[in-house]
Amino acid sequence: MIKIRTKLLIYFATILLLIVISFLIREQSNHEVRELYQKNEEYFFLLNEITKQTNQTFQSLQFFVHEPFAENLRLYNEDRENLRVLEGKLDARESGGINEENFLNIISDFLGETDQTIEGVNKRNIKQYSASLEEAEETSEYIDEKALNLIDERLTNYQQVAFLLDKKITYTKNMWTMIIFSIIILSILFALWFANGINRTIERLTKAAQEISAGRYSGKDVVVSTKDEFWFLIKTFNEMKKNILESVNDIEEKARLAQLLKDMELKSLQNQINPHFLFNTLNIIAKTSYIEGAERTSDIIASISALLRYNIGNLDRQTTLKNEVEIVQEYFFIQKTRFQERVEFIENIDPSCLSIPLPCLTLQPIIENAFIHGIEEMSIGAKIELLIYKENEIVCIKVKDNGVGMDQQTIDRLMDTSDEKEVHAEKKGSGHSTGIGMKNVIKRLKLFDKASEVNIFSEHGKGTTVTIRLKNITRKGHN
Repeated sequence: MIKIRTKLLIYFATILLLIVISFLIREQSNHEVRELYQKNEEYFFLLNEITKQTNQTFQSLQFFVHEPFAENLRLYNEDRENLRVLEGKLDARESGGINEENFLNIISDFLGETDQTIEGVNKRNIKQYSASLEEAEETSEYIDEKALNLIDERLTNYQQVAFLLDKKITYTKNMWTMIIFSIIILSILFALWFANGINRTIERLTKAAQEISAGRYSGKDVVVSTKDEFWFLIKTFNEMKKNILESVNDIEEKARLAQLLKDMELKSLQNQINPHFLFNTLNIIAKTSYIEGAERTSDIIASISALLRYNIGNLDRQTTLKNEVEIVQEYFFIQKTRFQERVEFIENIDPSCLSIPLPCLTLQPIIENAFIHGIEEMSIGAKIELLIYKENEIVCIKVKDNGVGMDQQTIDRLMDTSDEKEVHAEKKGSGHSTGIGMKNVIKRLKLFDKASEVNIFSEHGKGTTVTIRLKNITRKGHN
């Protein structure tokens, strides 16, 4: 994660580096100009010194020729040595071409003529020192002329170089201006980009917070492209929204379950007319029928008693599949007595599946729907089949009928547990002993085991199949 402070430091360091590089380039160009000027100045000064020293040496030579004293000889030797030193300095410089070499040779010739003049004076050879003095004078004048030529040549070359340097300075100045201008533009663009990025992130965060404050938790997560402090903040915000949404869903599910149980209890209370009195009365009737020899009547009354006792018990209880199957068998016995040969009940049950837990009153409402809305109007050949088996450690429960079936719209409404309204046929509640619809069964199964599945397949005129798959099978204790 790159912090915002680090981004700003990198940006300002880059800007400072560009400014320093531009300044160094400009200083390098100025340094070249100063160095060239200084070299030419030294060169001109050296040529001027050589010219002056040559004249000085020639004058000392003349004084000695006219007055050959030791003091004049000493002055001559000093001037000659100074000229030698200047000649050495000029020779030590970088080669300036043929003209400069010729100039050095002329100086050497001048010194040679002065030496011959001194030698002629010492030998008192008037002809020798006169000729040598004359040659030395001509050479001295030639040195002056040659020095002027070298200065003129150097000035000419310097003008050309100075022109190029001037162009370079102008280019450097323009480049410096462009760099400063580019830095300003880039700084403005960076500031706008940086500010827009922060504003965009804050706007998204504010909009998402407003959605949450309005109670809408299902919006998309806030997304930010850069990994900085805002990335961490938004990541935490998204996790907080997710946790709030999960908490709200849990609260809604619990509230829905509470309302569902309350409705069931209300319906159950509507069916209770002093249950103990009713059970005792039914038991008395059953025993009386048995004593009088009406055994089938006694069995029917016993089945009704068991069915009512099971239905009006605590609705919030957990039971087993075995108990559900037994109460369904009691229900079928009653309906078989009613419909006689018009209906056939088929059981195909794996006993190893009967110990699994599930919510109370799960199978009976499904069987009741199959009777009332599926086969009740059939005059013959009605069939309901209950299948319970294992499929890869998943317990499958199927309730099949060959009744009138239903359309897809009705199936979709039954499966949509978010809709609180129950779906019934025209004869709503007719023949029900529980008053519990398919939606109620599906909701309670989902609340009991979120991994469970309920599927409904139906065709008009061919019947309906309700399939329940219990995936999360655990040996829970039950009441």
